[in-house]
Amino acid sequence: QVQVVESGGGLVQPGGSLRLSCTGSGARFSFTSMGWYRQAPGKQRELVASDTPGGTTTYVDSVKGRFTISRDNSKNTIYLQMNRLKPEDTAVYYCNTGPRAVFSWGQGTQVTVSS
Repeated sequence: QVQVVESGGGLVQPGGSLRLSCTGSGARFSFTSMGWYRQAPGKQRELVASDTPGGTTTYVDSVKGRFTISRDNSKNTIYLQMNRLKPEDTAVYYCNTGPRAVFSWGQGTQVTVSS
């Protein structure tokens, strides 16, 4: 059974940065297209960034130029570097396969952007 664990969230002021990490067991991320999703209160979960094993990345328009998805296959870990954070980025962030989620969802990591 595949398990993912997200970490790195927290409270940050607008304009700040965070780096999220996602480590998995039971599957090799190096063979899998992965993605970062987020769910804000009262909203549906959305895919914000995805990354193929070949290195092709895609982003939702609202985060383009601010977020960067990357991976370290030796650690079976994917990252989401988030810069110039905005209050509307506040959400619980999850990782899963992308663009379609097939793993069981992890607990996610809370990101709160507020002054």
